[in-house]
Amino acid sequence: MTGFDAARLAAVISPLRRALLAATRAEAALPELSDAQIDVIRALPRGTSRGSAEIAARLRLSRPTVSNLLGTMEAEGLVERAPDPSDGRRVTVRASATALDLFDRFDAANAALVTRATATLDDEDRVALGRALPVLEKLCAALGAADVPASADPKEIR
Repeated sequence: MTGFDAARLAAVISPLRRALLAATRAEAALPELSDAQIDVIRALPRGTSRGSAEIAARLRLSRPTVSNLLGTMEAEGLVERAPDPSDGRRVTVRASATALDLFDRFDAANAALVTRATATLDDEDRVALGRALPVLEKLCAALGAADVPASADPKEIR
């Protein structure tokens, strides 16, 4: 594919996410929630509870990583653990009211920042960005799939 630079896309994604996270924290006067903590809260919408293994699978993280993350979040009052009502050997996790409030504030500030930032772009750039969203969603899904071929030649997609 001519005109596409995979390295350039990869190089902009992380700084974009970090910049958006930092600006959102500042905008909404949010505490220092990590990307992973935000992702855990996002995986536990209001009224739901999940087991740590399910959270790990959704976030594509190892179970020990999620277990450590949940321990920290529980100590900070962001999640609550309880025995699974259908299987007392398991534990379920749900986001606390505090976490859900922080997440609502985060999402609102995040959307407002993106709205203001995209308003500085010209119409053509905003249209191009809008057209790119479905492709970026597909890319995210492809990167999360277990069957992404490791042998693909990056030169072939440039």
